Amino acid sequence: MDRILSLQFLPEQWMRTSFSVLLLLIAMWVIQVITRAFLRYVVQVAVRRSNTDLDDLLFEHNVPHRAAQILPLTAAQLALPLLSGVSAEAEQFITRVLVALVAIAGARALAAAFRAFNALYERSLAAGARPIKSYIQLGTVALYLLVGVFALATIAGRSPWALLTGLGAAMAIILLIFRDTLLSLVASIQISNGDLLRVGDWIEMPQFNADGDVVDIALHTVRIQNWDKTFTVVPTHKFLDNSFKNWRGMFETGGRRIKRAISINSATIRFLSEEDIERFGQFRLLSEYIAQKRAALADAQRENLAVNARRLTNIGTLRAYIDRYLAQHPDINQDMTRMVRQLSPTPEGVPIEIYCFTSDTRWVVYEGVQADIFDHILAMVPEFGLQVYQRPSGADLVGIVES
Repeated sequence: MDRILSLQFLPEQWMRTSFSVLLLLIAMWVIQVITRAFLRYVVQVAVRRSNTDLDDLLFEHNVPHRAAQILPLTAAQLALPLLSGVSAEAEQFITRVLVALVAIAGARALAAAFRAFNALYERSLAAGARPIKSYIQLGTVALYLLVGVFALATIAGRSPWALLTGLGAAMAIILLIFRDTLLSLVASIQISNGDLLRVGDWIEMPQFNADGDVVDIALHTVRIQNWDKTFTVVPTHKFLDNSFKNWRGMFETGGRRIKRAISINSATIRFLSEEDIERFGQFRLLSEYIAQKRAALADAQRENLAVNARRLTNIGTLRAYIDRYLAQHPDINQDMTRMVRQLSPTPEGVPIEIYCFTSDTRWVVYEGVQADIFDHILAMVPEFGLQVYQRPSGADLVGIVES
């Protein structure tokens, strides 16, 4: 056994070094297999039985497995002096390589721990308002840069500070290489501090054909799932260069806007007759309105000549009806702006615009409420002697010719 460890049976020095490296690799592989088996069949089984989430996330992101890689590397460093047949120069070089590999393995384990912590944080309520994934990724990049510099300096047998000093001269090239990373870092900080964007926000960026929910905010990119279930990936720094619409305020205020108009055929607009006024006075939603208008018109007629007397119109009465219909609608948010207004006449008629907010911001519910409101309004328009404007179709022209 002593003869094998001393490697005296090999005639050449390079053969002794090669054989020692082979022995170290075999020993490291055996220790790695034993460690993985222990983690899989002992530790992981115990973790699955626990009630905490942290240990599950650590295994899910392979933190113990990456940390376990340090064990065979450390064992190889301890076993290297036992191979007395290895030259001092080779032993020093192998030791430096092993130290660098230990640093890299530790960095990989720490980076995996960062990701596990981010996964745990994303399960909290604060994650939506203050995502930290971009900071985790930045910390991972900085960690790998520092460990990379340390590993290269260790293998070269030089001080890491000397290597960093040399890198300072190449800072212009480094800034050029990491330009997007630096811009994304600044953008991530401003987005987070200004609370401009959260995971789950509905945003619109027409310049990137993005219209949907934010599903991920990373250091370099923001991923958006559009309503057609496609994904749009936008560089993070583009959110500072380009404008975007965030619909979060709509959900927070609890009202979703309805802003739609119907066009009334201007040829059907007229004054109301006494019979019309009597009939509309029987409408539950218009009885109070008609009573008020009758009193106001009586006062006005006593002060003016008959030719200048004020009169009610069917389109004005329709506006009053719609406003009162919305005022008693259970799905309209009465604490927000509600308005029925007349827009400027167009070649398609006189637009009557309904402006209000639903009390439920869910898309499907909102569309249902809006459709119900306009179904009712369109059905009520003929009751006021009005017609909704509609361009003549082929069937209309055929009917005219036949008549």
